Parts: sequence; structure tokens; C-alpha cells
Amino acid sequence: MKLWLDGGLQDMESARVSVFDHGLTVGDGIFETVKAVHGRPFALTRHLDRLTRSARGLGLPDPDLDEVRRACAAVVEANPMPLGRLRITYTGGHGPLGSDRGDHGPTLVVALGETTRRPDTTAVITVPWTRNERGALTGLKTTSYAENVVALARAREQGASEALFGNTVGQLCEGTGSNVFVVLDGEIHTPPLASGCLAGITRALAVEWTGAKETDLPLDVLERADEVFLTSTLRDVQAVHRVDDRELPGAPGPATAKAMRIFDERSGDDLDP
Repeated sequence: MKLWLDGGLQDMESARVSVFDHGLTVGDGIFETVKAVHGRPFALTRHLDRLTRSARGLGLPDPDLDEVRRACAAVVEANPMPLGRLRITYTGGHGPLGSDRGDHGPTLVVALGETTRRPDTTAVITVPWTRNERGALTGLKTTSYAENVVALARAREQGASEALFGNTVGQLCEGTGSNVFVVLDGEIHTPPLASGCLAGITRALAVEWTGAKETDLPLDVLERADEVFLTSTLRDVQAVHRVDDRELPGAPGPATAKAMRIFDERSGDDLDP
């Protein structure tokens, strides 16, 4: 396995990042996960646009997108596989053992791991912790992911693949690594970005392609929604058959099944929509 580090391809076994890298010591970094289908990244332009937005939000220098594209192309060519998780990580670089940044410049790592297609349906839980819709990192895809690690571990303990958060005012927000949609009276709704959720790439495409409405939704909408589904880079559109102890029989329901079909067709027609 080869990955991109310090401007070129390196063997996974020998590639090294400093133990003083700010991404490690204080979580000062951002990342993107891109689906790679037979060596071709999906929606890479949108992902790189968000990478730049996250860098600016964190106060990091704009990433060199030409280098990132070269890195992605080199990594997928060096590691052929039918379906891969292409991970772009961009950190504050070598720095002091505190929150102040150093002056060594950022670190860029691009790596690829093999994955498989997700099941058509899954189970989710809700968790008691909240997303802060007014925080400094709201809407940024940062490496400060420990909150998601804790929530996802609880989901796994309860036989689920995802945990859903509300925000500080009791509205439905997002999952640990996904956006959430609900179907009410045949209409598809998803929380707006003002709820504190990440501006998911798959979320945006699903909204564009299905006509879903961005709606403020109370967290307890999950107790009465006719259908629930998730979107993310590696899930695409995935139906939910259980929320906590509530079963949603027949998942995927008609609206979700249509959304899944539309997404498969449209994403298959254009790999960089």
C-alpha cells in the first residue's frame, strides 16, 4: 500500500508524520473522505471545495488543490481496488505542545483503503450529547472527531451503525459521519445547515436530485417519521429500519427507495457532479 506524504508517494510501512504534528497533538486539522470507484474519485471537485472552506474556517493556509489532485490520482493508481475510501488529511503541521501553531507549514496525507458497498438498510440510535450549532468548528470537517468516536461506539454496542445528534435547542442535527433525512406525508426533509450539521456532499446532491426540503425538525420527529434515511460518501443513500427501539417495517419505504434509485442513476452518469 502506498500513500502520499511530503510531496510524493511513500510506502505505508515507512511513511512517518512527526509526533509533534498539530493534527496529532491538538486535533488541528481537516479531512475529506472521497469514494473511489475503480480508481475514479466521486465528486472530487465538491470535496476539494469543502476542504478549502474547512481550512479557511480553521485558519489554515489554503491547500494546494493541484497537489491534492495529483496526490489523489497517484494514490488510486498505485492501489487498484473496486471500491475505496480515499482519505485526504491536511493538518497544521509540526508545532509546539500547545494550541499555538508552529511555522513549519501544513502536512498533507492522502491514503486509500478498500471498502465494500453498504447494506441497503441499517439501524441507528439517538444519543444524549448535543451538537453545538454555534461553535467555532460548526460546519467544518475537522480531525477533532473524538466526540463521534464515543457516540459511534455506543451505537455499535446497541447493534446500530450510526448515532444521531440533536443540537443545543433540541432540533435534529446529524449523525457522527452522515446526514439524516426524514419522510413526512410523502415529503422528504433534512435539517438545514443552521442546525449545525455538516454540509455533506452526498446530502447536497440528494437535496438537488430529490427536491428534499431543508426544514427545522425537532429531535422527536424520529418517533413519528414515515421513513428515515442517511446520506454520506460511503453510504450514498441508506434506509433506516430501526431508530432506537422503534422499528420501521418495510424499509426502504417508497420515498427512500426512489431517492436511492435516483442517486445511483445520477451518480453513475457523472462522477464529478
